[in-house]
Amino acid sequence: MTQRILFNLLQVLVVMIFAPLASGVSSRLKEIIQSKRGPSIFQPYRDLWKLFHKDEIVSEDSSWVFRFTPYMVFVAPIFVTLLIPVLTNYPLFFAFMGDMLGGGFVLSLGGFFATLAAVDTANPYGPVGASRTRMVGFLAEPVFMIVFFTVSFVAGSTIPYIVQQKWVTPLANFFLPSHVLLVLAFLMLILAEGGRIPVDNPTGHFELAMIDESKSLEYSGRGFALMKWGGQMKFFVLLCIFLNVLVTPWGLAGNQTLGAISLLPPVTGPDLRLIAVLLAIPLVLFKILCFLLVLVAIESSLSKLRLFRISEFLGAAFITSVAAMIAQVFL
Repeated sequence: MTQRILFNLLQVLVVMIFAPLASGVSSRLKEIIQSKRGPSIFQPYRDLWKLFHKDEIVSEDSSWVFRFTPYMVFVAPIFVTLLIPVLTNYPLFFAFMGDMLGGGFVLSLGGFFATLAAVDTANPYGPVGASRTRMVGFLAEPVFMIVFFTVSFVAGSTIPYIVQQKWVTPLANFFLPSHVLLVLAFLMLILAEGGRIPVDNPTGHFELAMIDESKSLEYSGRGFALMKWGGQMKFFVLLCIFLNVLVTPWGLAGNQTLGAISLLPPVTGPDLRLIAVLLAIPLVLFKILCFLLVLVAIESSLSKLRLFRISEFLGAAFITSVAAMIAQVFL
């Protein structure tokens, strides 16, 4: 039990440490494709360090919601990290505290408080971005529900670890029509929830066109650092769910082997399990890097949709998820 708690903490550290790096790599790759020099991949770490050492200015007219929100946005992805397979393919100590639907609700809770905080400051741009974010969330939440319902129908459970085992054994399950459609719907959901093109531009700084970024305009210092770090961890957690559960559910540390894809015979012992978990870190990072290449290619080949075209994009994601459920039932 102690070792599984240790592995849970290690998963949290991996998400906290490498989430800014994933954001930096994504920005750097995008700049390279656009023939620009761009910032270093370690620039997000420098930004967080600078913000944590700056003074925080809070409006006297703001309520406790504004002060509490950065901590909620920061903690929500960490809580979800305890529920999902980041490094191991076997359940850890907190794995059964919630399922995929509960994890989605926790992530949405952070976004809900961020929306309230944007309205709380009475900034003219914050409520605009908050209303747009709620519009995207209102359209994305049904896709969440249908995707998780289909996953639970296929795997017989909504626990991420059990779903992961469903797709990895046997491998033929990966090529089922329902699974392919499910992956496509979840990919569109990541683009929407992560504030990526074509739904939003994470590097845009024009206030009237902002959606997700406008909610943190009034934050400074430590509060802004927690908001940025929490957003980066949320995106990293969504990638872990997408890759480790649905797309590439292999490469994680096994319960009795040196990794799920290891060719070594089964071995036991706490030291070897720790080695297996440590070896899973570069494999998971490699999968995320490969996905970032695909994501950057998608963003570089598309343009940002107009506001009222976003509903069409998420409507297509909803139809795709419903088609996945119908394919699972009748095919």
